[in-house]
Amino acid sequence: MVGAVTFDLWDTLVVDDSDEAVRRASGLPSKVEARSRAFVAEVRAWHDVAEERARAALDAANEAFRHAWKVEHRTPHVADRLRDALARLDLAPTPGFDALVEAFASMEVVHPPRPCEGVVEALEALAGRCRLGIVSDAIVTPGSHLRRILEGHGLLRFFHAFVFSDEAGASKPSPRVFELAAEGLGVSPAALIHVGDREANDVAGPHGVGARAILYTGAVDRGADRTRADAVARHLGEVPGIVDRLLSVPR
Repeated sequence: MVGAVTFDLWDTLVVDDSDEAVRRASGLPSKVEARSRAFVAEVRAWHDVAEERARAALDAANEAFRHAWKVEHRTPHVADRLRDALARLDLAPTPGFDALVEAFASMEVVHPPRPCEGVVEALEALAGRCRLGIVSDAIVTPGSHLRRILEGHGLLRFFHAFVFSDEAGASKPSPRVFELAAEGLGVSPAALIHVGDREANDVAGPHGVGARAILYTGAVDRGADRTRADAVARHLGEVPGIVDRLLSVPR
């Protein structure tokens, strides 16, 4: 069978929050705190709003985003989240709103997370055998900027299709994202193998459209002993061999 392989991004291609150590070493606050400070500074530059009230508005907008992400399976763009935060203060977008959005969106581009061990070698091995794609949720950093992170690590060149949740209008484990990936890679969902680190998103999600799943535990093991994945990879170097084995089994 001719197949295609999709990868999650966070804790599969790059190590989530590995940039926080770089930020600490540079004397920078955490991303959460830096974003909160930036929002407060922008609001207070134009309006007489107490810092605590501005922070609370952003916290509430972040909570609304988490509901949309976890319950409704969609991830609104960071600009929509910041408009929500301002609306909770009865404010319209400020003169510096566009710059604030870019500051939020580019934070992980300026200090990118590090690649997972063995990622280049694994992708090189797979690229000669099948088409590759990415299916990833975009939480603060949008798909446009996630591409810049991948480009910076020399990974973008391996992929033929990208399904980022802010662009797709749906997030994992919605069937829609895996259907879009299969369509973009020119295969049926049954010919798709997805690699990721979360049971609900990266195993149950692809299984829901008839695709197969490899649980990757090299960055974080979130329950390999309980997984319903078709295989488990503890290092990305194991993935090409697992893919070959899965594709050799008739569906």
